Amino acid sequence: MTEGARQRRSAAETREHILSVAHDLFYNGGLHATGVDTVAGAAQVAPTTLYRVFGSKDDLVAAYVQRADLANRAWVEAAIGAAPGDARSAILAVFDGLRGHLDPATYRGCACQMTLAEYGDGSSAPHRAAVAAKEWLRERFAGLLRDGELADQLMVIHEGALASAQRLGTDEPAVQARALAELLLDSRL
Repeated sequence: MTEGARQRRSAAETREHILSVAHDLFYNGGLHATGVDTVAGAAQVAPTTLYRVFGSKDDLVAAYVQRADLANRAWVEAAIGAAPGDARSAILAVFDGLRGHLDPATYRGCACQMTLAEYGDGSSAPHRAAVAAKEWLRERFAGLLRDGELADQLMVIHEGALASAQRLGTDEPAVQARALAELLLDSRL
């Protein structure tokens, strides 16, 4: 397809289209293994367009992580909003929701954990975006509980479920994480 024949999109639509394509490529193929030319080709945009929108590959990867984070925040907030008003129920609703997210047919791993593994430099934009995503959930737990130590413990359980699900190819880590979170909450609240 020639540049002139490509679909005309607004800047926001172009950005979202590239991110949607990049998400699938990065999530399934790896961040470093997927080049900018691959993303541009699959998105049917010129590499110069991609660089104009994102500036660099690191900026594209950071935007991918931020996009995944926003989707995660939305389902966490929906789970919390649907739970009864107490902190215990709200947090257990988040752990209940993990089961659907760790579907072995589609779950390849946590986008943030994969990013942290591939971008170890703490000053890189992708690394900072992944850390911010994890910190948001920790702060959300801490805010509900008014207990940072308990929030940290819940994050260990949560992160362990995310890491174990891909290795095991089952949603059983989500079931176990929920049970552990319940035990921990009941022992501390």
